[in-house]
Amino acid sequence: MVQFFSKRRLKIAEQIIVVSFFAVLIPMIVSGFIINNVNQQSNRQQLRTAAVMIANIVSEEIDVFEKTITNDLGQIISTLEFYKTPELEQKYLDEITQKISFYKELTIVNSEEKLEQYKSYSMRDNYYVLKRKMNDGRYLVAILDVEGLKKNLFKTLAGDQRQIYVLDSNSDVIASSNPTEKGFNTSMSELPKKLEIDTPIIYGKVKNQPLVYLQKSNPKALILVNTTEELKQDAIDYNRDKIILSILVTILTIFFVVGLYTSYLYINIRQLFKAIIAISKGNYERRIRLLTNIFTPFEIVFLGMEFNRMVNQIHKSYIQLKKKNKELKQLNEFRSNMIDTVSHEFRTPLTSIQGYTSRLLRQDIEISEEMRQKSLHIIKRQSERLKRMIEDLLVIPDIEGARLNVNLTNIPVNIIMENAITLVKNDAGKEIINNIQNCDKEIIADNDRIEQVFVNLIENAIKYSPEGSPITIDYEIIENQMVIAFKNDYEVIPREKLKTLFDKFTRVDDKTTRTTRGTGLGLFIVKGLVEAMDGEIRLYSNEECGFCVKVFIPLA
Repeated sequence: MVQFFSKRRLKIAEQIIVVSFFAVLIPMIVSGFIINNVNQQSNRQQLRTAAVMIANIVSEEIDVFEKTITNDLGQIISTLEFYKTPELEQKYLDEITQKISFYKELTIVNSEEKLEQYKSYSMRDNYYVLKRKMNDGRYLVAILDVEGLKKNLFKTLAGDQRQIYVLDSNSDVIASSNPTEKGFNTSMSELPKKLEIDTPIIYGKVKNQPLVYLQKSNPKALILVNTTEELKQDAIDYNRDKIILSILVTILTIFFVVGLYTSYLYINIRQLFKAIIAISKGNYERRIRLLTNIFTPFEIVFLGMEFNRMVNQIHKSYIQLKKKNKELKQLNEFRSNMIDTVSHEFRTPLTSIQGYTSRLLRQDIEISEEMRQKSLHIIKRQSERLKRMIEDLLVIPDIEGARLNVNLTNIPVNIIMENAITLVKNDAGKEIINNIQNCDKEIIADNDRIEQVFVNLIENAIKYSPEGSPITIDYEIIENQMVIAFKNDYEVIPREKLKTLFDKFTRVDDKTTRTTRGTGLGLFIVKGLVEAMDGEIRLYSNEECGFCVKVFIPLA
């Protein structure tokens, strides 16, 4: 039969008939054992044992509580003998009350009449009063908070649903747990007239709802435990539910194999539905994952395979389209930023060139030779500035497309640094400390590109340093690399912002950058040029160095 299944997948109706044939015999045998075991269960003894155990627990808690209070009051009475005046005694008692929150009040009473007043006070305000006679005939009265008493007596029974009542020798309720008026009246009405001492006794008319009392002799207290209707009902329902469950198991197991097959079929169809919904919402990565076994119909397997093949084709097309859209978005963003940059940054040098050229062309005024030379010098400098900006803009596509060509040769680092300093625009006349001028080392780099890097970094340091602060150029040799550092004074830049300075059109937003113009392309271009020459560039900012750019270039 297995060989038959492996050659030909059965249709849904055929599989249901075969599976149903094997789904009757075994469940009937198993259900017989379950019903036989469930009928032997009894819950009555468990309820009785639990009620007795709770009464004993509360009794032990009362003993611990009574010993604790007795020891405390005995120690307090012994200490009071050392105080000679009522004021000092009461001050000591107040200190004990403040330290131990369990006591509501501690005081000394001189007469029985005053003691009776405290008893009525406790009954009225829900407090519990304890008294201890002192050596001089007076009484030490301790007023305890009933809520605190309940927490101590029932702390181990917080989750139990039984009703528990603790009564004093006058049959007044000292503490209770889950109390109800009906439950208390039932417990008291069925209580035997003659009570046994210090032994938990089960009483009550309802066998499945046992009541337990425990009459304590020292201290004198009566403990009542009432098994509530809810507990009794839960126990009976639980037992009944087990019997019903055994019958249901017998019935349900008969259809288990059929249900197993149906569940496999349902899961596979549901996978198909989910995949269709996901595709309709634009999730082209979703695939159908079938549970394939002998229960999986041929039609479902064929449909899943064809669906996944179709989604693969759609997903490939979607990825290509998404990639093109991203490229178009980046191109559009770059175009917008480029237009903004050109319109803002090119305006200043063009305006200067146009103005000074117009002045030189005027025939109605006489221009001195000094003014003519000054105008030509400004026109030349602004033209060079425009040239550098254009070179920066033209090199960006090569950097982004990793198409930057470099001609690596051995270059004296001191000479190329001197050339770069002469090309730098330094209108503010800031001091440039060149500690590399006496270095006789050579580096492996492209002459024009490394010069462009140095010019950009020096101009950047000049532009974004405070008035009167110097620009320092240092170097050090680390293994087979020369590390050239460009330092200028600047406030500390947060690390998160520092990481973004290599991005295009990114500038630090502060009072310095708001008063200086820039494209936000300098560090992006420098990074691309340095990496194209097998170097590395890093940014640092701290209180010690201000702002520092380190360029790592291979030594010749």
